[in-house]
Amino acid sequence: MAIPRRSFFKNSSLLLIGSLLVPVTGSSCSGSGWNRNDRRNARTGRLILSYKPYELHLKHAFTLATSSRTTTPVMITRLEYDSYTGYGEASMPPYLGESHETAAGFLSKLNLSIFADPFLIEDILEYVDSIAPDNYAAKASVDLALHDLIGKILNIPLYKMWGLDPARTPNTSFTIGIDKPDIVRQKVTEASGFKILKVKLGGSNDKEMIDIVHEMTDVPLCVDVNQGWKDRKEALEMVIWLKEKGVVFVEQPFNREDRDNTAWLTANSPLPIIADEAVQRLKDIPGLKGVFSGVNIKLMKCTGLREAWKMINYARAAGMTVMLGCMTETSCGVSAAAQLSPLVDFADLDGNLLISNDIFEGMKVVEGKVTLSDKPGIGTDVIKDIFR
Repeated sequence: MAIPRRSFFKNSSLLLIGSLLVPVTGSSCSGSGWNRNDRRNARTGRLILSYKPYELHLKHAFTLATSSRTTTPVMITRLEYDSYTGYGEASMPPYLGESHETAAGFLSKLNLSIFADPFLIEDILEYVDSIAPDNYAAKASVDLALHDLIGKILNIPLYKMWGLDPARTPNTSFTIGIDKPDIVRQKVTEASGFKILKVKLGGSNDKEMIDIVHEMTDVPLCVDVNQGWKDRKEALEMVIWLKEKGVVFVEQPFNREDRDNTAWLTANSPLPIIADEAVQRLKDIPGLKGVFSGVNIKLMKCTGLREAWKMINYARAAGMTVMLGCMTETSCGVSAAAQLSPLVDFADLDGNLLISNDIFEGMKVVEGKVTLSDKPGIGTDVIKDIFR
């Protein structure tokens, strides 16, 4: 099955706003937990970074080939400048090695007062990235808040700032995790209206999972193995069977370090093989050419929108399929990623739909399609202010 190709946007400049630079004076500091600087400072032309931990509750246990959980820790960030406020998020599923403690430790080291204005995106985020290695989700939370802030100052959504057409957004998949047959059926029922479903595989019941989903719906499927397969020949047999069942691509079949088996499967597979755990940042993509057919880019793994933009354009230039994914996140993180979705082939932006305690309202899924609003920044409203 041919992969749909969206046009490659040659102009990769993030911002063409030279005359709109706004001077910033004063200092920015953040201690552990909520920044207690007098809120009156938010109107003095100073960048003020605050952050607060929050825990997401999943509607169903989220079971992968290697783990299962019912909650996800996140860190919500807030960046204030004059009367404007931008919001960001770090979603930190435990297998990625970040936590409330590591995020607070990292964010407490940032001093944004060394920059003259909030529009110096490259300089600010290079500084953030340099403070400590890793901490990718924590870095993404600052990136998202900064982009949200700038979009609000300019009073335009980010997709307009980047010159993207909101009509070109893809359908998003809805994730069906590994579970008992009755729960799988319940999840498929909840996904009514979606045009494509993502089924988690890599357990002991892969074919049963697919058959149960097919009992309930005839929409196309994609599968995410989450590094759960071990044998290349068995994997190829499974991929051939999956193609017959209407699956359109396979995500991360083997361990992320297993390049030999992955490259062999990609070369012989009738379906595209997409990298997930094997790709985090821009520097990872060159080594994946010829190993995978495409890449799944997630803001929480790549430090945010700035680097995701660069990754999308690099992967496009390399002739790779591009997918935009997410973790279990609030509508803050998902809506931020959705701003880039007109650039990609596939989207898996359902993380906010898998939780029961969202604190933002943002991107909508209408008849299965990622649908962007004209709200400025990342396009969200706060429905529960945890900073009060």
